[in-house]
Amino acid sequence: MDARAWGVLFVLAGAVFLEGIDVAMLNVALPAIRADLGLSTGTLSGVVSAYVLGYGGFMLLGGRAADLLGRRRMFLFWLTVFLVFSGLGGFATEGWMLLVARFVTGVAAAFMAPAGLSLITVNYPEGPQRTQALGVYAGTAAGGFSLGLVIGGLLTAIGWRWVFFAPVILAAAILLAALALLKESPTPERGQGGFDLAGALSITGAMLLLVYGVVRLERPGDDLAVTLGVFAGGFALLALFVLIERRTANPLVRLGILRSGPLVRANLGALLFLASFAGFQFVATLYLQEVRGWSSLQTGLAMLVIGMDTILAPTLTPRLVNRFGNVRVLFGGLVSAALGYALFLPIGMDWTYAAMLPTMLLLGVAFSLAYGPLTMAATEGVEEHEHGLASGLLYTALQFGTALGLSAVTAVSVAALGEATTRAAKLDSLQLALVVPVVAAITAAVITAFGTRRRAGDPQATIESVPASA
Repeated sequence: MDARAWGVLFVLAGAVFLEGIDVAMLNVALPAIRADLGLSTGTLSGVVSAYVLGYGGFMLLGGRAADLLGRRRMFLFWLTVFLVFSGLGGFATEGWMLLVARFVTGVAAAFMAPAGLSLITVNYPEGPQRTQALGVYAGTAAGGFSLGLVIGGLLTAIGWRWVFFAPVILAAAILLAALALLKESPTPERGQGGFDLAGALSITGAMLLLVYGVVRLERPGDDLAVTLGVFAGGFALLALFVLIERRTANPLVRLGILRSGPLVRANLGALLFLASFAGFQFVATLYLQEVRGWSSLQTGLAMLVIGMDTILAPTLTPRLVNRFGNVRVLFGGLVSAALGYALFLPIGMDWTYAAMLPTMLLLGVAFSLAYGPLTMAATEGVEEHEHGLASGLLYTALQFGTALGLSAVTAVSVAALGEATTRAAKLDSLQLALVVPVVAAITAAVITAFGTRRRAGDPQATIESVPASA
């Protein structure tokens, strides 16, 4: 690749790095944000889930917008939105301000991410050059999350608001470089029916209501009728989404694609895998900082080893997939995750980091083995022209799983804590909440196990460079 090609790649990889570091830094800063703004546990988890709901809800529409309105135009516009609302989050003085800022930032990422991936396929011809570009893109995505844990700890020590201001500086640099280097690709004519906006809004509304319903379960005796109504509204919007997709000329999701067994298993596995990790990370952060009294920097360093997937995903995983097939490797990753969470269950007041390290190592292995094969399994048996749709469904499942996992552990921990305020009571509530990630990871492994059987004559899947990020 020439200098300009490398420049374009660094711009696009910088955007995915921005997404990873933004999420990771916020996760480490949560206890400091709660202490400063006086947020409840439910609102605190909502600060994270608002982002992933916006991301997951609009991902499919984002891909459609890039195709119809131009990839460069969508990338630049939504990168600007990302920059603005990340900065606004740093000025928040109330919980609702953070929720709004994070939701809009997630929506911006949902439009920016598919546009960025499309620009890679446009700017780099199929073959070694595109493979190299995707490899750099994948490694950068993983590195953003890993470095974000440490950088988030450092910035939180200065002041949690810098967790929001730092991405503004990085986004501004990427935006200036993108204006100079990115060139617009030919924009196809608008297809009949245009955007499936009704479908996007209905599925996003359904996700919001269902996750909110789970959070409300933290107080099962309070307004049970309202909680049931929230769930009913969520399922009603899901039914409306199905009806819209059956009747619209250009559906957001062609429902027939869901007849693919491998695709359904991959999406369920992805949802549960990310639900388990998001729940674990939330509980572990509260345990380390609020129960054990660790600093945000110590917490980031403790979890840094999970970022070993930055090295293992592009090196070890391809060899394992070529030998054993992607589904078997994926199954191994899910089993590693379940074992890691189970080993963390006996947490105590005097646990050393040496006792926690096996869990962190197993989670690093789990992401190395699971993330790339999940992407491959999601397109297995799907026609090539629908691989984009299949990928969109996968990323939607990943984001929804993250929000659902956060809500589930929040509901369990708050319900278990009750009115107690002692450290011992907090430890007991968090320990009970850790059962959620264990159950989710085991369920994901069981679902995936149904896809591990192959006929003797079936060829093994081979791996390509795919985004791999914790």
